[in-house]
Amino acid sequence: MVLNKLSDALRKSLDSLKSNKLDKSAIEDLCSNIKKSLLSSDVSLDLVKQLVDKIEKRSLTEKVVAGLSSKDHVVNIVYEELTNLLGDKFVELETSKKPTIIMMLGLFGAGKTTTTGKLAKRLKKTGKKIALIQTDTWRPAAYAQLKQLASAIKIDFFGDPSQRNPKKIFEKFKKELSNYEIIIVDTAGRDSLNKELTDEIVELNDSVNADEKLLVLSADIGQSAKKVAESFEKNVGITGIIVTKLDGTAKGGGALSAASATNSNIKFIGTGEKLDNLEEFKPKNFVSRLLGMGDLETLLEKAKDAISKEDAEKNMKNMMKGEFSFNDLYTQMESMNKMGSLSQIANLIPGMSKMNISKEMFGEQQEKMNTWKIMMDSMTKEEKETPSLMNESRISRISNGSGKPIDSLRELIKQHKQMKKMMKKLTGQSKKFARMQKRLGKGGMPKIPGLF
Repeated sequence: MVLNKLSDALRKSLDSLKSNKLDKSAIEDLCSNIKKSLLSSDVSLDLVKQLVDKIEKRSLTEKVVAGLSSKDHVVNIVYEELTNLLGDKFVELETSKKPTIIMMLGLFGAGKTTTTGKLAKRLKKTGKKIALIQTDTWRPAAYAQLKQLASAIKIDFFGDPSQRNPKKIFEKFKKELSNYEIIIVDTAGRDSLNKELTDEIVELNDSVNADEKLLVLSADIGQSAKKVAESFEKNVGITGIIVTKLDGTAKGGGALSAASATNSNIKFIGTGEKLDNLEEFKPKNFVSRLLGMGDLETLLEKAKDAISKEDAEKNMKNMMKGEFSFNDLYTQMESMNKMGSLSQIANLIPGMSKMNISKEMFGEQQEKMNTWKIMMDSMTKEEKETPSLMNESRISRISNGSGKPIDSLRELIKQHKQMKKMMKKLTGQSKKFARMQKRLGKGGMPKIPGLF
């Protein structure tokens, strides 16, 4: 989960509040706990002080909004101020110009080249013609890595591993690149923004004249993120920030708050190693997750990307007929895998944080699902389509064929029956609702995008 320790600390601080006993002492304790949480997550002291001062002042002076408890009022203030700290609102990439040129910037080890591939895959969904160009002449594997990513995404790639001057590489392909709608330029990184790198970036920037200049920061960079952001802002101007590796650190506050050091916003966050693990950074949604309120908008976006329209329609038709095969279950598991780990998905569901499900339990369930998929791969076509065919002989054969214990297969069969029962219940409710609508003259069930 993103910023697990910070999230837990913030939630505990807010949960400790009493609904109707929020005196000055309680507010001061809350602010002290928030301060400790943010500092331990590498948010700079100056920003933390500004934040907690605002929270304390507003909590003690503002009138409670009608209909809210004192606790809910304070929670809302914390939510609003954390959102303001992270940029308040989502700012989209500017891609209307043809061609739109995006230059990727950052230090060595931030995951810049991988993020370039992730961004390209995301932008490809817009239907625009995209090209990648590698100008990193310092890291030997950079050319091959980006070329491989471009091949996996199925977009065009440009570069010249024999050329040592980044500006000349770009100018070599400049005319050809003008035929594309979006051009993403990967650049070299260093251990630090020294004079040599600065001169190189400035020269390339003058030649590229990028519309978007995105600074890629690793979440584990700590409080030095501010200095790095200020340096790039001073030399080339930054239009946006991408924070990577948020899934692999308990901190990340330094990188998240780096936008405050520039005139830019965080535009994307990296939440995993897969090419699909790049999310638009929407401060309100992100803070909602941190505070355990879920993020249904992102959940629905992930679900939409994870399941095809054809699969959704097929599953819905089967459900409406009261059918639910192993094939349907398999498709659901595949879709969930595309959406991310179980803990990542759970973090997007409102109220899940209060259930205190450990990371280990999510891991065990994930492993169980992987085992079930292997066993379903060992089933015949008829068995997948007609689960009622399962008998002791078939169970024994599938267990032997998959190399998995019989008990695991029995658990899978039990899980399938439970889900079928649940689907049947949901179908009955849907049909009842449809009949009610018809009687009311509404014309049947509402059309759900991607399903009907």
